[in-house]
Amino acid sequence: MDYLARLAGFACGIRLADLPASTVKASKLVLLDTIGAIVAGSALPENVRLARMAARRTPHGSSSLLGHGLKTDSLLATFTNAAAGVALEMDEGNRLGGGHPAIHVIPGALAVAEELGADGGRLLESVIAGYEIGSRIGGATQARPNVHSHGTWGTISTAAAVARLNDLASDDMRRVINLSASMSPANTWTPALEGATIRNAYPGRSGLEGILAVDLLRAGFTALEDAPSDVYGTILADRFDPEETVRGLGEDYRIELNYFKLHACCRMNHPALDAIMAMRAEAKLTAEQVARVRITSIPFGLRMTEAAPASMLGAKFSIPYAAAAALVLGRTDVAAFEESRLADPRIRDLAARVEVAADPEMTLKRADYPTAEVRRRTRALAPHQCRPWRRGQPDRLRRGGGQVPLARGRPPGRGPRPRDRGDRRRRGPPQGHPRPDRAPRPAPGLIPASTSAERHMDHGLARGLTNYGDRDFALYLRRSFA
Repeated sequence: MDYLARLAGFACGIRLADLPASTVKASKLVLLDTIGAIVAGSALPENVRLARMAARRTPHGSSSLLGHGLKTDSLLATFTNAAAGVALEMDEGNRLGGGHPAIHVIPGALAVAEELGADGGRLLESVIAGYEIGSRIGGATQARPNVHSHGTWGTISTAAAVARLNDLASDDMRRVINLSASMSPANTWTPALEGATIRNAYPGRSGLEGILAVDLLRAGFTALEDAPSDVYGTILADRFDPEETVRGLGEDYRIELNYFKLHACCRMNHPALDAIMAMRAEAKLTAEQVARVRITSIPFGLRMTEAAPASMLGAKFSIPYAAAAALVLGRTDVAAFEESRLADPRIRDLAARVEVAADPEMTLKRADYPTAEVRRRTRALAPHQCRPWRRGQPDRLRRGGGQVPLARGRPPGRGPRPRDRGDRRRRGPPQGHPRPDRAPRPAPGLIPASTSAERHMDHGLARGLTNYGDRDFALYLRRSFA
């Protein structure tokens, strides 16, 4: 049995009742996190205008445009929601490969599930299937240096999820994978690095084409026998290893081995930012005390050296800006990268004094070597002192059986989980929200939850969607997961 037959058979065989509880829990958290990223990004002016245009184009659609209280067809809903989901750089990812699988699976799966009236169990099965296939094919691909992971194999991710929603047989699942691989867009890093927001359309375009791949199958279009090897092995990548796609298949699920973003910017910034924030807290360091910063990280970091970015997106792909904002503002959330911050003279001055270097041994996939080293030189008392700060050292690595924050330098694996997957949200609810233990219990629950953190997320999401005008979508989720 070749690798495509094995992947297709595995995706078609996913049944919620047979999955480990940890896999089901992970899929719910990834779903919630992605919906949150979409709703937050939907408020940007260009995404508001895009949603209104989508609703006007197909006003009688049944798929929600999240954050707008509007509906359109599944194709345009997928495109619009996916574009919003990456706009703030808060979408989750997977360090084993596939870039950011969820944003290439969930917008399409949600749109088609709404269209079909599918229940929550069927939706989660499709999300897990699409995530697994996309992450594995992405992990087996060494993309060319300027090929962006967004959208590149995302067409396959959406296509596999939609095929699973439609209960296609494994032979048809294989055909859909091949059809969608031949529809892979060619996306570059250049717009992201220059801050051009066309980059945000990458996942939307691939998701739209993933849905079309299932339509093409039904219309009778034929596919190559091995389209991923053709597209990734000869055009978009330097290497594609079919055997790597099925290594360990069935031993665990990639959706459990993801990371949630703790910093609102490109993941290439995260190891250094994690170190800077830890240094700032431990040494009670202020920006005024810092004379110079030297950051050594992965080789790609040498492309992220624009010290004076002109847009929010460009700032999120700038190591000097992100490091300076972290030191000056003491935060790396969405507010640190807003347009109003870009001209802050304190940030600009310090960003000009951030030096970026590369270590060819550093990679986000390695667990036995640091992913970043930060050295700072202070102005007073010890002007020549350099303080190295390394993240991801082997003695700090702790294997966890679930999702791993990338910036903390922990590798995926088995064993006791050092902290619960809901960490980020257990720091406390936003101001004005009830504490989780005091929150009124939703009836019925939006998504069954086993922890107070998940219950708070459940309640907050239902209320947030309603406040944004997405009452119908909130009701759909309530019915689906009740």
